[in-house]
Amino acid sequence: MIYWIFLALAITAEVIGTLSMKYATVNGQITGHIVMYIMITASYILLSLAIKRVALGVAYALWEGIGILFITLFSVMWFDEPFSLTKLAGLAILVIGIVMLKSGTRKAQGDSGLKARQKERHHATV
Repeated sequence: MIYWIFLALAITAEVIGTLSMKYATVNGQITGHIVMYIMITASYILLSLAIKRVALGVAYALWEGIGILFITLFSVMWFDEPFSLTKLAGLAILVIGIVMLKSGTRKAQGDSGLKARQKERHHATV
């Protein structure tokens, strides 16, 4: 459970860091750059902790995918970036892809666990 919390914190740090980069660019303030460096660094550290137990492909897909989703939404709200039907479709496809990847990983992990148990039984009877 703690590894999923690390992943959620990594995503949050990535979103804050990236939005801070945009803020610094728009406003020309050094504070945004400082926050960006701290949060992006924290994001990678937290991601590295999360992948100790969360599958790398799943963790990275969630980290980037959810990050892109929130960064896009906040950019539209805070920085008046345009939002089109094409962007909406892209975000919807992104979410569907993340769900499919996560679902496929859960099934694959369950299958490999089943195979390992069957192998143990086979070795125990031989």
